[in-house]
Amino acid sequence: MEDPKPLPQRPATRAGKVAAVSLMALLFVGLACNLRFATTTESLLPTAVTRASLVDGTVSKELASRMADTPIAADAARAQRALGWLTLHDLGPRVRQGCEGWLFLRDELNVYADGDQHLATRADTVATVQRDLASHGIALLVAVVPDKSRLEPQHLCKLYRPASLNARLGEWTSRLEAARVPVIDLEAALRSVSGDAFYRTDTHWTQDGAGAAAQAVAQRIRALGVPLGSSKPGYRVADKAPARRPGDLVRLAGLDGLPLSSQPREEIVASRAYIHEAQTAASADDLFGDADLPNIAVIGTSYSTTSDFVPQLALALGTGVGNFAHEGAKFGGSARAYFVSPAYAQTPPKLIVWELDERDLQAPLEADDRVVVPKAGKPGNP
Repeated sequence: MEDPKPLPQRPATRAGKVAAVSLMALLFVGLACNLRFATTTESLLPTAVTRASLVDGTVSKELASRMADTPIAADAARAQRALGWLTLHDLGPRVRQGCEGWLFLRDELNVYADGDQHLATRADTVATVQRDLASHGIALLVAVVPDKSRLEPQHLCKLYRPASLNARLGEWTSRLEAARVPVIDLEAALRSVSGDAFYRTDTHWTQDGAGAAAQAVAQRIRALGVPLGSSKPGYRVADKAPARRPGDLVRLAGLDGLPLSSQPREEIVASRAYIHEAQTAASADDLFGDADLPNIAVIGTSYSTTSDFVPQLALALGTGVGNFAHEGAKFGGSARAYFVSPAYAQTPPKLIVWELDERDLQAPLEADDRVVVPKAGKPGNP
C-alpha cells in the first residue's frame, strides 16, 4: 500500500494571518483574565466538596455561580447592559422605564402563581408572631409600604400594572385585622405628600414620603397606648444643599458606570440631614445609659434604612427608636436576625414596628419567611 502523499503547503493568506493573530490575542486575554481571577479569589470550588454534593449538582451549581462572578463575566455583563441601554434603551430584566424619566422595579409588576396562598401564609406567620410577642408583654404594629407603581400610576405610561394586584393591600390588611393584629396601610399617608412620595430613579420613598409615613405610624403608636419611655429622639436636623442623588434602579440596571450624560436623567434632591447625637447617662448610677434605651424597635426592609424614616419617627414620637431593619431584607429577613440578637434578648422593647413592602407579600415563599419568636426563658433566649 502506497504511503499517503502530504498535502500541498499553500502560502498563508492575509485573512488567515488576521484570524491567527486574533485567536492568539483572545487566548492571551483569557489567560490574563484567569490569572486575575485566580489572584482575587480564595478558592474556585466550595470549601467542603463531598461525594453527595458532587452527585446532586451542588458543586457544579456553586462553581457556575463563582465563574459568573469572575471579572471578565462581570465586565461583559456591564458592557452588555450599557450597549442595550445606549442602542435600545433596554434596562435589563429587573428595571422598567415609565415616562418622564421614571423607573420602576419589575418585581412590583409580577403576578405570581399561588400568590394569594403565599400572602395568606405570611399573614398567618405575622399573626403567630404577634401572639408570641404578646405572651412576653411586647406589642406589634405592622406597617405596609405600597408599591411605587401603585402610588405613581401617572408615570407608568406604557407600563402595565396588572389589575389583579389592586386588591393585594386590602387583602393583606383584612387578614391581619381579622387576626387582631394592629396594621397600618401607608398608602393614604403617602398620597397626602404635596410633592413626590417616591424618588424618580429609586425604589424608595423620598424624605417627605418617609416623613408622612413616620407621622402616620407615630399616630397609630399613640393610639395603641404603648409606653414610650424616657429616651430622647437623639437627632438634630440640618438643611442640605440640593445635590445629585444616585438611584438604586440605575445601579440595578448596571448603568451606574456610564458617564452621567449617558445615564437615565439624574435626580437633583434637596434634603435634610438627621445627625445622630449620643445620649448621656441619666444619672451617676446609669453609666451606660440603660435607663434611656428605646422602648420601640423597628424591623423591616430598606425602606426603614433610607430617607431617614426612623429618625423622623423618633422625632414624631419624641422618644428614641431602635432601628434593626436591613438593606436587602425581604419579608422575614430582619425579623429573624433581630429575634436571635443580643439586643432582643437583653433589652426587649415594649413595641416592635414591623415594616413590610407590598411587592413581597405574594412572592414565592423563602426560608427567611419562617419567623419564630424565641419561647423558652427570657425573650431572645431560644
